[in-house]
Amino acid sequence: MAIGVGDRLPEGTFTQITENGPAPVTTKDIFSGKKVILFGVPGAFTPACHKQHLPGYVAQFDAIKAKGVDTIACLAVNDAFVMDAWAKATGASGKVQMLADGNADYTKKLGLDLDLSGFGLGTRSKRFSAIVEDGVVKELNVEEAAGKVTSSGADATICQL
Repeated sequence: MAIGVGDRLPEGTFTQITENGPAPVTTKDIFSGKKVILFGVPGAFTPACHKQHLPGYVAQFDAIKAKGVDTIACLAVNDAFVMDAWAKATGASGKVQMLADGNADYTKKLGLDLDLSGFGLGTRSKRFSAIVEDGVVKELNVEEAAGKVTSSGADATICQL
């Protein structure tokens, strides 16, 4: 069953690249006492994710921060090295916290996993956005089609802040 508005996020650990290499970061580190926009994408460098979804949050960074958001975080079922390269390629470094969920463990806990094995992509994340306050989901937008960025994009999410 998928997570919903009013639910507390499950505990979990992601991997991200730091100056010292790959390092774990927990949901407590990211969400505790903070207002966070978490958005999930089917995959780094995939067409809609690379050309629309992530760039929207990068472009709207200042407007989002002005609305009192502490962190913008991107979740993908990719490894931390790919997520780091994607951040560098899109200008997301220093703006969007890139959360690698390499085995889809956390995505499955959220109930937002998507089987894209028919396209050779395996298990991925549904495209979504959430506004999370101190670990509790206040708004959740899950796209009907993985290739479309409408309700989960930055412009739509800003309107919910």
